[in-house]
Amino acid sequence: GPGFACDMAPKGAVSPPSPMMNRKLRTSLLEEKIAIDLPTLRLSKPLTVEMLLRVITLLLICVLAFSVRLFSVVRYESAIHEFDPYFNYRSTMMLMEKGAVEFWNWFDHESWYPLGRIVSGSIHPGLMWTAAAAYRLLWALTLTVDLRDVCVLIAPFFASLTCLVSYCFGCEVANRQTGLLVAALMSVCPGYISRSVSGSFDNEGVAIFALLSTFYLFVRAVNTGSLRWTVAASVGYFYMASSWGGYIFIINLVPIYVLVLVICGRWSERLYIAYSVFYLFGMLMAMQLPVVGTSHVQSWEHMAALVTFVFVQVYAFGQFLKSMIPDPSMWKHLMRIVSLVSFSICGLAFAVAYSSGSITPWTGRFYSLLDPTYAREHIPIIASVSEHQPTTWSSFFFDLHIMMFCMPAGLYFLCKRLTDAGIFVILYAVVSFYFAGVMVRLMLVSTPAVVLLAGVAISHMLTSYINQIRAKSMTPSKSSRKDVAGHGQPLGLQKHIATTMTIGILVLLCSYVRHSCWVASEAYSSPSIVLTAKAPDGSPVIFDDFREAYYWLRHNTPTDAKVMSWWDYGYQITSMANRTILVDNNTWNTTHIAQVGRVFASREEDAFEMLHALDVDYVLVVFGGISGYSSDDINKFLWMVRIGGGEFPEIDEEAYLNQGEYRIDRGATPAMLSSLMYKLCYYRFGQVLTEYNKPTGFDRVRNTEIGRKDFELEYLEEVYSSTNWLVRIYKVNDLENRY
Repeated sequence: GPGFACDMAPKGAVSPPSPMMNRKLRTSLLEEKIAIDLPTLRLSKPLTVEMLLRVITLLLICVLAFSVRLFSVVRYESAIHEFDPYFNYRSTMMLMEKGAVEFWNWFDHESWYPLGRIVSGSIHPGLMWTAAAAYRLLWALTLTVDLRDVCVLIAPFFASLTCLVSYCFGCEVANRQTGLLVAALMSVCPGYISRSVSGSFDNEGVAIFALLSTFYLFVRAVNTGSLRWTVAASVGYFYMASSWGGYIFIINLVPIYVLVLVICGRWSERLYIAYSVFYLFGMLMAMQLPVVGTSHVQSWEHMAALVTFVFVQVYAFGQFLKSMIPDPSMWKHLMRIVSLVSFSICGLAFAVAYSSGSITPWTGRFYSLLDPTYAREHIPIIASVSEHQPTTWSSFFFDLHIMMFCMPAGLYFLCKRLTDAGIFVILYAVVSFYFAGVMVRLMLVSTPAVVLLAGVAISHMLTSYINQIRAKSMTPSKSSRKDVAGHGQPLGLQKHIATTMTIGILVLLCSYVRHSCWVASEAYSSPSIVLTAKAPDGSPVIFDDFREAYYWLRHNTPTDAKVMSWWDYGYQITSMANRTILVDNNTWNTTHIAQVGRVFASREEDAFEMLHALDVDYVLVVFGGISGYSSDDINKFLWMVRIGGGEFPEIDEEAYLNQGEYRIDRGATPAMLSSLMYKLCYYRFGQVLTEYNKPTGFDRVRNTEIGRKDFELEYLEEVYSSTNWLVRIYKVNDLENRY
């Protein structure tokens, strides 16, 4: 029996335990299980409390992000800001009133007269879809709100959602503490507040949420290799493409990230799944948008993604062959053949497509990002926009504050311990920071990356200092009478240094919050449609001339009247005055805009013939000589001359400059003094006393007395000037009135 079994057991085998040993083993395992379960039960309550505190903190951060963007509503009213948001509001009303089909096929007869505009092929409709869906949802919940209020508050709401995505991204890059800090910094960051205040119903209000969500989901897909996260990233990319033209940044940064991972030896099946599915699904969905269409595979801006997709397929096939072929030399020889054939076919296809004109060239806006001087030399209409100017260092500090100085430290901490998510954040920060320096508008794109890096840096420093503060003094040994922390310094001294640094960081964070709230209140919450100033006694003065003039246009001109103004005010005139305009903020036809610039730069008698050729009934100009509004048409006039001269050589910029100096006083050139813009702005202004102890006709913006006071209009008639002469409207006389 048992003896035979023991004899036949192989050498080194363990004999089976006896019943007594089994009983002892079960008792021991039960005791270990109890010992394991009891700490778990004791820790479950603190973990639950920690999670509850984290959720409450995130909710408070979202409330802060929403509240800090409401200054304009509290101080003024529920009004839409700037210029572009008025077209978005008008489009949303069109979507709600006519339905999705009519909106998709909308041809706008009231803009770009007499050309018109195909709206669906020239806009990113994601913002309108979002606003309409939010409006329908609120009404379904029996919340009877006005569509305008939904449009006014949608940007602050998405700012709160962006904070949640920032938390998830911070957790993915570092840990939960970093995620909370990143979310808090993002909630009050001036660089993001500038485009997400209440009333800013613009594409960027939802696009930054879509941008950051797409990046987070893609990084998550790379880390997990899950199709679920990859498809979610593709959906995020589609929403971004439907919301803003900045989706080009995503479809170029992601391929760069993939190539960098391959070069760094971080290739994996997770990366292959993530990028392949992301590109295919994202491309197919984005191509359903008329504004994108086939440009996703035909334009230079999208070629990097396509080339990277082909490269990834060849590289993955090579890795598959490597696993199947044991001989390395044979694998290398076969890979040379596969690579040569693959890239030869792709190169031939590209050459045929390029020679046939199927691949569209780079756009002027893209060239202006690569070369900051390109727009000024070749496309003045891009350079004329203030938000397309290069960013100054003061603007960096104004919009980023202490985060600009914490950003290098964040780069250091991420480079010190590289991960796939960290590499993405580094690339995102470096590339976007360059573009932010080229164009001030793109500060918005770089802000999330700077916040992430600043959050990583501050979180690491605070964690290190707090751990040193919490450290307990060690018992001194016989060889030393000092408490040593392990770095050659007394533990007490390290605690003092750590305490001082922690207090310093907290003071800087409080300063950052104070600065951000001030910026949100004073700099970014003043609607451009309503201007404010301060009286000598400090009381606020409201200039509501724009809405006053648009209201007059709407009720005192024929419904089919055509209004000519500079393109800045086109969206507002169409939306608020409901009148047909020649050019607007879409700026899709430079020649048509140049015609308007040519009219303003010409003499009155020459401009009169051009106005009738364009079938213009009214001319609107913006003048700030009385109110002190510096963004008026006189300050923009040189850009009108440059844009008009780019298409019509008879308009010479030098004719409007006195030895290279732009002047409106007695030193102004005859071409300047006789131009239609000068006469429309300064008509009857020579009789107005604007300041005490100053002569009549003293321009408060240019701080000088105008050079030509006494003149009359022969071919146009003044029909309206707003209270502060900020908006002036003239009627074009009929042809028979010339005689």
